[in-house]
Amino acid sequence: MNRHASRTLWGLALLLLGLTGLASTQGAMQLPLKSLWQAGDEALRQIWLTVRLPRVLLALLVGAALALSGCVMQGLFRNPLADPGLLGISGGASLTVACWLVLPITVSPLVTLYAPMLAAFIGSLAVMMVIYLLSKAGETGLSRLLLVGIAINALCGAGVGLLSWISNDAQLRQLSQWGMGSLGQIEWSTLSVAASLILPASLVVWRVASALNLLQLGDEEAHYLGINVPRLQRLLLVCSALLVATAVAVSGIISFVGLVVPHLMRIWLGPDHRALVPGALLAGAMLLLVADTVARTVVAPAEMPVGLLTSMLGAPWFLWLIFRQSKAVP
Repeated sequence: MNRHASRTLWGLALLLLGLTGLASTQGAMQLPLKSLWQAGDEALRQIWLTVRLPRVLLALLVGAALALSGCVMQGLFRNPLADPGLLGISGGASLTVACWLVLPITVSPLVTLYAPMLAAFIGSLAVMMVIYLLSKAGETGLSRLLLVGIAINALCGAGVGLLSWISNDAQLRQLSQWGMGSLGQIEWSTLSVAASLILPASLVVWRVASALNLLQLGDEEAHYLGINVPRLQRLLLVCSALLVATAVAVSGIISFVGLVVPHLMRIWLGPDHRALVPGALLAGAMLLLVADTVARTVVAPAEMPVGLLTSMLGAPWFLWLIFRQSKAVP
C-alpha cells in the first residue's frame, strides 16, 4: 500500500470518528455530549444509550457492509458496475425476509434473533450463485448481468407484493417501512447479532484482499500464481452474500451504497484491494451515517426513509457511469 493510500485511510478514519460523535447528538431531540454526563440528566442519557447510539452504530455497520459487498462483487466479477441491488441480490434477500415476516414459521427462541439474517442469507446466496454461474457461462457482458438482475428484481418484487397482499395490517406496515430502508427499529440485541455476522465477514475479506488483486489478472493467471481460484471465489461469494443479507435483514433495502462508494474509492485510491477494501468500508459507513443523520433531522420530528436518500444520490451516479462507459466503448 502506497503512502497516499495510507494517509487517505487514516484521514477517513479520523473523519468518521468525528462524524460519529456529531451524529450521535443530532436528531429530533438535540443531545449535546457534555450535557449527557451532567447530574440530573439521566433521562437524556437513557435516550442516548438506548435509541441514538445503537442507531448510529447500526448505520456504520450497514453502510460498511453494503459498500464492502459491492467492492467484493466488483472485484469478483471484474466489473465496476456490479452492485447487490442492480444484480438482484438484495431483491433475493428481501423476498426471503418477507417470507419470514409474513408466513407462519415457528423456530426456537435462540434461532429467532438470527432468523431474519439466515433467511436473507439464503435468498442473497441463491441469487448470487445464479449471477455468478451466468457470468462464467458464455457471455460475461454487463448487459447480460443487468438484464438478469432486472428479471430477478421483478420476480422478487412480485413475490414481496404477493406477501404484502396476504399480510395483516401490522405485517403490511412493517414490510412497507422495511422496503424503503430504515434504521429506526433497532435494539442492542439486534445490533449485536448484526455485528457478530458483519465484522467476521469483513475481516475475512480484508485478509484475502491481496488474493483478490491477483484474481483481477484472470482465473488462469491467478492459478499459476498460486491462488486456489475456486476456493477463493466461493469464499468471496459467501462473505458478500452474508454482508448483503445482514444489512437487508436489519435495515431493509438501501440502494446504491454498494455501487457508488467502491467506485469513488477506486478513483481515489486506485485498484489495489489492500487499500480499496478498508477504504470502501470506511467510506460506506460514513455515507450511510450522514444519510441517516440527514433523514432524521431534515423533516424532524418526522423521519424520512434513508433508502430514499441513497436512491436519490445513487441513481444519477449510476446514469453517469452508464453514459461514461458507453462513450468509452468505440
